[in-house]
This record gives sequence, structure tokens and C-alpha cells, in this order.
Amino acid sequence: MSPAARVQGDPPHIPVLLDAIIEACAPVHGTWLDGTFGAGGYARGLLAAGAEQVIGVDRDPVIFDMADAWARDYGDRLTLVEGTFSDLDQYADAPLDGVVLDLGVSSMQLDQAERGFSFMGDGPLDMRMSQSGVSAADLVSDASEAVLADILYHYGEERAARRIASAIVKGRQDTPIETTGALVRIVEAVLPRAKPGQSHPATRTFQALRIAVNDEFGQLVEGLEAAERALAPGGWLAVVSFHSLEDRIIKRFFQARSGKTGGGSRYAPEVVADAPRFEARNKAIAPSEAEVRRNPRARSAKLRVGRRTDVPASAVDRTKLGMPKVVEIS
Repeated sequence: MSPAARVQGDPPHIPVLLDAIIEACAPVHGTWLDGTFGAGGYARGLLAAGAEQVIGVDRDPVIFDMADAWARDYGDRLTLVEGTFSDLDQYADAPLDGVVLDLGVSSMQLDQAERGFSFMGDGPLDMRMSQSGVSAADLVSDASEAVLADILYHYGEERAARRIASAIVKGRQDTPIETTGALVRIVEAVLPRAKPGQSHPATRTFQALRIAVNDEFGQLVEGLEAAERALAPGGWLAVVSFHSLEDRIIKRFFQARSGKTGGGSRYAPEVVADAPRFEARNKAIAPSEAEVRRNPRARSAKLRVGRRTDVPASAVDRTKLGMPKVVEIS
């Protein structure tokens, strides 16, 4: 039976690529940190697979109220911390044996219309994972047309970014855009209707605004850096991403930290690689067809795994990570 299947009382959010993580990092042991705790699926899977302790971290305070009914059953094997995975190296008293990160928004958050993450139901245009700071409604109400277009283009890879930004600015002059439904109607009015099999026209707009509101790319890079500092030699870093922008950052992080800088040529001298901080897989791991049938959310997922060496952590050259242009929203 798979590690995922052994978890009792499956949570509403199905952990993507859990079996692949358990297999790639076998044997699972020691202390792990789940930096995107959510419904606790990864944490429970790791504990079932052999981890002695898991530290569950999440920036959403609602998560821990939902976990209260079952988390206490694990006693001191499971510790919950409200915080961000960019600070994950501050949450353990000793070096970690593993870190797992599942990026993006959880199914639970998408299902709560009042959180404003989804275009499938009408609710307040919020999107804040920590429920503090600038909301998506603040952003579409106050940001300039140029800033909105930059956010949609760089964070959502939306080709119609300028057209949508112009429509948002024009629409807010008549009525404040305070709900997900109001934003969806604006996007639908300027984009063609989706053909069968295509994503909803508002998909990229909602993705971009969510990323901007929660500083997801900044958090990702800081989380990868923090994991390098927190992991013991031989410790595992497993990261699940759901779109190409995230995966590009993770891929290039592992390349840079594995000393894979490429050779020289007759026209340029060979680049001297840093001592490797990670031993990383060359290819991302994709979900099996069976997993996608069980959990359609897994369709776009990619898992990248690296194992920490004994070389001390050091500063990362962020210019090599392929981060999208940083758009200032405050």
C-alpha cells in the first residue's frame, strides 16, 4: 500500500506527488518541516512513512483551527507554527532531515468563496493567505494601469495584460471592484470565450493577482535559501510547483546550487563552479496517469528534489534564478 493510502482520515486537500516524494527521499526519518502545511496531507504522509517528527508551517491562521481536531492525536511528533516558509530555518532547534514545499493555493482555500481566491464562486476579492496586508481588491482599486498590466504579464503570463488592465481601470471608475464576480465579468468582457478544454479566461488574471498579493516569488526564493541553511548534510528538499514560472526558479536554484554552470567554449573561458550545496535530480518528476485520474489538481504539478551536501550554506545569486520582473505594489 502506498504511503498516501496509509494516511488515516484523508483531508479534503489531496497532497500532490506525496508517494513520489516518499520514494525519492526514502528512507524517510528524523525531523521534517512541511512549509506549506495546508490540510496536513504531507505532514501525515511523512509521519506514516517514518519521520519521527514533523514541523508544520503555514501563514494562514485558519489552517490551524481546521487541524485542531486531528493534530493532537500525534502528540509531540507534530508541531504547528504560524509563519512563512521563507523563515523556515528559524523553526527548528537542530538541522532538519527534510523540507517539503507545495506551492500555490490549496483546495480548501479555493473552496472558501469568502477568501476570494477562485473565479468559480462569487465572494470578496481578497486572496490574502495571511489575511493581512494589501488585498486583491486594494490592488485593483489603487494600482495604476501600468502596474496592473505588469502584474498580469509578468506573474500571470497573460498576453492580453494591457487590455485587461485598461478594462479594470475603466470599470473601477464607475463601480468599485470588490468581488471576484465583478472582476470575472470585466475579464470575460474583453477576452474570447474559452473553447472546450481551455482554461477559464480569468485564470491567469487571478493567478497573477494572488502571486502579487502574497509575494509568492519572493517567498519561494527566500524559502529555498532558508531550506539550504536549515538542512543537515544528507537532508532532502522536495518542492512541488504548479506553473512554469515557479518551476523555472526551482530548476535554476538546484542547477546553481549543484554546481551545474555549464562548460566553457573556444570563445569564452570555462566558468568556475561553486562547490555544490545540493545533489539534485536532472529532471522534474511528473504525476502518474493514475494520480491525475484520482486528483485532477495534480495534472500540472512538477516535483524537483535535491539532497543537501556538507558544504556550508552561502548567499544565492538571484540573477541566475530566472525570476520574473518584480512589480512593486505598495
